[in-house]
Amino acid sequence: MSKPKIAVLFYSTYGTNHAMAEAAAAAATAAGAEVKLRRVPETAPEAVVNSQDAWKAQAEKHSHLPVATPDDMVWADGYIFSCPTRFGQAASQMRAFIDTLGGVWSQGKLANKPITAMTSAQNPHGGQEATILGLYTTFMHWGAVIVTPGYTEQAFFDAGGNPYGTSVTQGTFDEAKQKAVAAQAQRLVRFATRLMG
Repeated sequence: MSKPKIAVLFYSTYGTNHAMAEAAAAAATAAGAEVKLRRVPETAPEAVVNSQDAWKAQAEKHSHLPVATPDDMVWADGYIFSCPTRFGQAASQMRAFIDTLGGVWSQGKLANKPITAMTSAQNPHGGQEATILGLYTTFMHWGAVIVTPGYTEQAFFDAGGNPYGTSVTQGTFDEAKQKAVAAQAQRLVRFATRLMG
């Protein structure tokens, strides 16, 4: 049986979602998947990015990674999305990327593929669950197969018990959260493998 192809797509302002995406990509690879790690394009003006040292540093840190394209979505058998929460919704950069997918969506090329999402926010109740649920609403329009962590493994309890997807408070991507991301990625790979069979 061929390896499932997994696209890990992220947007990261200060580095949390970049770290989460790297952890997910590593876990998916370890689980036997062929993985593409892709960053979503920055849409904020360069002057705005450069006005904040931490934002500028993160943009430089992940600049070597390829930018996500609709072709990456067509290539993949499954998806892992990670982006920050902005006012209870996915960051506008992620939404802008999603808005480029109308062509492949209309051809049915996003349908019937497993997908899962992760997020972060500045504070523990900053809208993480709403962000993930909002992404899942979009994924339902694609006809994707949503794969949540649920309460299926101890790692998800240990990381705070978000059944929708791993969520991280800024600056707290600790060992428990890393294990939850890995378990979520591995669960996604298992579903992708089953759907391919």
